[in-house]
Amino acid sequence: MQIKLNSVLVDNQDKALKFYTETLGFVKKFDIPMGEFRWLTVVSPEGRDDLELVLEPMGFEPAKTFQAALFFAGIPSTALATTNIDADYSRLKNLGVVFRGEPKQAGPVKTVVFEDTCGNLINLYQV
Repeated sequence: MQIKLNSVLVDNQDKALKFYTETLGFVKKFDIPMGEFRWLTVVSPEGRDDLELVLEPMGFEPAKTFQAALFFAGIPSTALATTNIDADYSRLKNLGVVFRGEPKQAGPVKTVVFEDTCGNLINLYQV
């Protein structure tokens, strides 16, 4: 078995695509109409092309409740890795990304949480 897809629930696919590509720097891989929504994925230009993040629309009412509960509890929906958390923190902060504190060391990992503008908290970490 392999991990090829990871999903993050988003409240608006267009807004999510803009944030994940223009702000975070990911690249759109698939944008396929699927009725009311789209199969929309992004990949990292610095990583493998076969590891995709699905920008999953919230067409199922309980998904909205779940996303909101995670957000208000301060629990990240997913985590993204970086090789230079301090540089990415500064770059993203200058682009207006809202962070929940500053990068902090936790054992061998340095981490910081930010808001993705689509209803999620994302954990950015460096090992």
